[in-house]
Amino acid sequence: QVQLVESGGGLVQPGGSLRLSCAASGNIFSINAMGWYRQAPGKERELVANITSGGTTNYADSVKGRFTISRDNAKNMVYLKMDSLKPEDTAVYYCNAMIVVSGNWLESEHWGQGTLVIVSR
Repeated sequence: QVQLVESGGGLVQPGGSLRLSCAASGNIFSINAMGWYRQAPGKERELVANITSGGTTNYADSVKGRFTISRDNAKNMVYLKMDSLKPEDTAVYYCNAMIVVSGNWLESEHWGQGTLVIVSR
């Protein structure tokens, strides 16, 4: 009923930049918080950044000053601009959204399939 599809991952050199995008589609009434998580090999999934429907943002300490989260409510999209990338940013990045589904009017958590970011020379 609801899909989150990420794009924009890839291979980038240390110090480089990437922009991830996530599009939500389906039977959506409204979207509350949206965010990005990541999971590196052998590690647990962790929050990278999130943003409320009103635009309030929150970042993990490890990415503050380097990553910027934004959203386009009209398009049901969320973005993550990643600058000054480091090898330790290598991970699968997942889009997350708290969505009120039309029909049942209940908020539920949804995840994308993930997009791989590799930071390496």
